[in-house]
Amino acid sequence: MAIADVLREVLPRSGVVLEVASGSGEHAAYFAQEFPALEWQPSDPDPDARRSIGAWCEGIANVLPPLDLDAAAGTWPIARADAVLCVNMVHISPWDATLGLLAGAAKLLPQDVPLILYGPFLQAGVPIAPSNLAFDESLRARDLRWGLRSVEAVTAAATSFSLDQCLAMPANNLLLVFRRN
Repeated sequence: MAIADVLREVLPRSGVVLEVASGSGEHAAYFAQEFPALEWQPSDPDPDARRSIGAWCEGIANVLPPLDLDAAAGTWPIARADAVLCVNMVHISPWDATLGLLAGAAKLLPQDVPLILYGPFLQAGVPIAPSNLAFDESLRARDLRWGLRSVEAVTAAATSFSLDQCLAMPANNLLLVFRRN
């Protein structure tokens, strides 16, 4: 998986990785097995998603029980992490969830620790792939608060972070690595 190849370069060698908006748990199960020296902390605000995470991750020793964590909430039910990963949430949620993710990660992460975002983003000066344009339209048709965000808007909102890397990924996605200031 292309994401895992990048994560090998940016995640710490040991510690706790908080995955925000883990969804089904498929990513948590895969990444935990790819990074056995890390403790994987999945989370999701949806009880059905947390049950699915539990099923996907059953028997994987380095996966902690999923947390009930809403990215937009003012407080998170975790005291520390050595990295935060968020895959495919920023575009399928209101902007407030992204702002909450940035604020929560800023409270949680020490200096120079990565906040990693993955998904489709808009980028100034880069033509929008037709598939991403259609995807954006379909998201906005489902919920006007959803849609592709620009790298520049997310970076401007990430006032406690510096954008360290912006990497092109398969299927017109980007992987953004922010470091805590």
